[in-house]
Amino acid sequence: MSDDVRLHELRAEVGRVAVTSLPRLIAQDPARAADFALQVGPLYASFARQHYDREALAWLRKAAEAAGSAQRLQALFDGEIVNLTEGRPALHTALRGDLSSSQTARAAHRQALAAREQMRAVVDRLAASEVTDIVSVGIGGSDLGPRLAVDALTGATPGRFRVHFLSNVDGHAAQRTLAGLDPKRTAALLISKTFGTQETLLNGGILRDWLGDDSRLYAISANVERAASAFNIPSERILPMWDWVGGRYSLWSAVGLPIALAIGMDKFEAFLDGAALMDAHVLETPLERNLAAWHALTAIWNRNGLGYATQAVLAYDDRLKLLSNYLQQLVMESLGKSTRLDGSPVSGDTVPVWWGGVGTDTQHSFFQALHQGTSIVPADFIGVIHSDAPYPQNHRALHANLLAQTEAFANGQSSDDPHRAYAGGRPSTTILLDALTPQSLGALLAMYEHSVYLQSVFWGINAFDQFGVELGKQVASRLLPALAGEAQADDPVTRELLRKLRG
Repeated sequence: MSDDVRLHELRAEVGRVAVTSLPRLIAQDPARAADFALQVGPLYASFARQHYDREALAWLRKAAEAAGSAQRLQALFDGEIVNLTEGRPALHTALRGDLSSSQTARAAHRQALAAREQMRAVVDRLAASEVTDIVSVGIGGSDLGPRLAVDALTGATPGRFRVHFLSNVDGHAAQRTLAGLDPKRTAALLISKTFGTQETLLNGGILRDWLGDDSRLYAISANVERAASAFNIPSERILPMWDWVGGRYSLWSAVGLPIALAIGMDKFEAFLDGAALMDAHVLETPLERNLAAWHALTAIWNRNGLGYATQAVLAYDDRLKLLSNYLQQLVMESLGKSTRLDGSPVSGDTVPVWWGGVGTDTQHSFFQALHQGTSIVPADFIGVIHSDAPYPQNHRALHANLLAQTEAFANGQSSDDPHRAYAGGRPSTTILLDALTPQSLGALLAMYEHSVYLQSVFWGINAFDQFGVELGKQVASRLLPALAGEAQADDPVTRELLRKLRG
């Protein structure tokens, strides 16, 4: 089925469903609340408040089957070349499980297990030292995933190490990160796949000078030679990365060392186990009961069918406040493409703008626009059933707000006063974790990964390259000599701005 035909049929389905309001769709199908929900391991997801019906879901699943979703999932797990523009597999699933019989996937899994043993040795070595603080230096996929997991899974009291993150090339970030730390009791991790990332190299240089010697400097990289030569790091303190794992999928690898240092290696492996549980579900479950497929098809319905240009992710647990930042990169870097795998332009839109925050804070900022603004913004609401905090009244209030917002988004409220009327009809998905544990977080993130991949399969784009990230870096490199007064910029506006920046 061509893109044009698929879009035509999708819009026909939307036109059929759109004449019925979301509250009416829910009211006229008494079994919908139960049937439009799934429990997978520690995750429960309800799609009952999405603006589609059973026939529309059946069409979406049929279209996904026609796009080869099951076959492309198997190809992903088997280590086939799914990243066609770079000629690579994308074997992040092999980092956390052994679900394929292919030699490529099994070899990758063996490498992952060996890297885990290296990670455990580093954790044990540092635990036996006087080091109390870890500074993790990376950016993008080398930062956002580990930062989220550490923030979400670190308990109310610090573990053996306090883990800090440094990503931004702005010197104030380094200054603030290092303030109050003792260089004699601090170790640094430099995380860069190529060891050519400007931000990481500059911040790494600051850390190396600040530490005073190289004995507590570690690297995680696919370019061992460059890490060794640029920073004088011996091979026993360099952990591996591989070209078959993209940066935004790398937190399951040695890039997750900051997570292991923050929560312990056993809990890090539980984090991998949660992701592996989701991997098995996604690979082995038919589309009609496949959580990642249902999530992906909902995203396609909302973006391509209903035309909603943004998507919110709203976590009702303060420990997940960085989830929207992480998903923003995962989704938009993966799906922000305008060219199909065969080089032809895409039809329609491949991705909304992802953004969000944490409830209940966001209820007092942008929720006004979500309830009464002119643009409809679909949302993923993320909640946690059981809390570790010893404040049950707060947790009940948090749950009350989570339930109230999803209900109000869908149903709205009429009023004789137009200023107090709420249109409703705002679609949302609710995802509940049994508790926020390494396993449940691993399962949640893996679900989003597979949802993204299945969306890319539906539209025939590559979820694993990121050439759009490179252009700005290339231009910035050309402008560094101009900022030093050693060259002139070609662009006339840039030349004027340079005069201002140079005073």
